[in-house]
Amino acid sequence: MAGKVQERQAKLRERLIDAGEAQVIAGGVSSMKARDLAREAGCALGAIYNVFDDMQALLMAINMRTFRRMGIAVAASQEGAEGLDPNERMIRMATAYLHFAAENTNLWRALFDLEMSVDSRVPDWYLQELGRLFAYIAAPLAELFPEKDEDELDLMTRAMFSAVHGIVLLGLEKRISGVPIGRVEEMLKQLLCQIGNK
Repeated sequence: MAGKVQERQAKLRERLIDAGEAQVIAGGVSSMKARDLAREAGCALGAIYNVFDDMQALLMAINMRTFRRMGIAVAASQEGAEGLDPNERMIRMATAYLHFAAENTNLWRALFDLEMSVDSRVPDWYLQELGRLFAYIAAPLAELFPEKDEDELDLMTRAMFSAVHGIVLLGLEKRISGVPIGRVEEMLKQLLCQIGNK
């Protein structure tokens, strides 16, 4: 009997994630409403909280899917790139990140709209996915800066991610301090070509 209950809950969990993901795609995180989710998933409103502690936990599950897809996109950018110089590999990663963000803007934004800091209780899977993303960035940086120790390399990796993320964000938001979306790729190349040039 317990097995059937768990199976039903697992199916409901997937339906709620599907429904939540659709709401985020359509209107961003702020459009995600429990009552609408319950209707879409075919369950009572209270049943949501039998599967997820709160709406933030549901958003975290949606983000897990997004993070994995983003990781696949970044990994795909490195296929066949083993012989390229480190700067070119970083340009490929940044371009893949830009295209993923542009094609999945509301889901991508949801990764950062979630209220979470270094002091929050962060799920292991989130840290693992983030670690995988940072490992892709760290590899070419380690080639460019072999003298850096692990802490310095980690700081540089985070700085590089922050710089690329900022350029992409400002471009997608069409901020006055950014550049038109058509030139974001060019801006990323300009930045990343300079890394390691002394």
